[in-house]
Amino acid sequence: MKKRSTWRERITDQAAGLFSHAPDPLAGTFNYPNDPGMFGPGSPTWTIMSDVSTFIGGIRSLLVQAAHPEVAAGVGDHSNYHADPLGRLSRTASYVTVTSYGALPEIDQAIAAVRQAHRPVSGTSHRGRKYSAAAPDMAAWVHNALIDSFLVAHQTYGPTPLSPAQADAYVAEQTRLGNRMNAHPLPDTATDLSRWLVDHPSLSDSPAGRDALRFVARPPLPLFTALAYRILFQAAVATLPPEICQAIGVTPRRGAKSVGRLLIKALRRAMGYSPAWGAALDRCGHPRVRGKRIRSTEGVTR
Repeated sequence: MKKRSTWRERITDQAAGLFSHAPDPLAGTFNYPNDPGMFGPGSPTWTIMSDVSTFIGGIRSLLVQAAHPEVAAGVGDHSNYHADPLGRLSRTASYVTVTSYGALPEIDQAIAAVRQAHRPVSGTSHRGRKYSAAAPDMAAWVHNALIDSFLVAHQTYGPTPLSPAQADAYVAEQTRLGNRMNAHPLPDTATDLSRWLVDHPSLSDSPAGRDALRFVARPPLPLFTALAYRILFQAAVATLPPEICQAIGVTPRRGAKSVGRLLIKALRRAMGYSPAWGAALDRCGHPRVRGKRIRSTEGVTR
């Protein structure tokens, strides 16, 4: 008789299934024993990226990216996210996972692949400005949007907010990754990072940004997943500064943060913490954190 799956297994399978449309980014990570990667055990990066609040951070980063018309045009003109949304989501998640938790050779390989993919991404936005994904300023917008969003999501929805010093340490850590991506400028404190985004002179509404927003707001998902996603989306909007909200045309909903915290708490209870974190700790020979259940995923953990 087939064993019935538990509620935790069902939720985990549905959530993890969204990110299973690309190869496992850490499939060969144990070929690099004792390699701490770019950040290592105890780093703020490993703490932030281990938690399910990154689901909200990822959505938020897409909203922030849409506020830059040239970045949005590059995505709209060259990405296949409409035709293959889960594939693009999985590839983006793989990049974030490997650059956070991978060994240095895995990180270098991921960065080289992104650079190769970005080489042909160039054109002209609706307002007549040329763009190139390889340009340092565009790379900086994407990188800084990601870092700010993961930090804000963790501070708002994570299990324990980082101290101001830890938040600054996280941003400073991520400048090392940004430098490898040829991104510039790279603010190195949390306050400077958020201020750089909201004061950016390129902030504006755009056709490509509106198209991206419509898709991010209502991607094609199964009903149950779509309902949960809608809560995560509104929770992400609730953390946006007014300048970004105005640029993309969204309004935070009352109570969205409270509902988002309840859902994230339920997801954390169901899913535990990232298996990539567990794999990285095991690769480094570092003990796992007591009291934090790391979910097991075949091919990632041993």
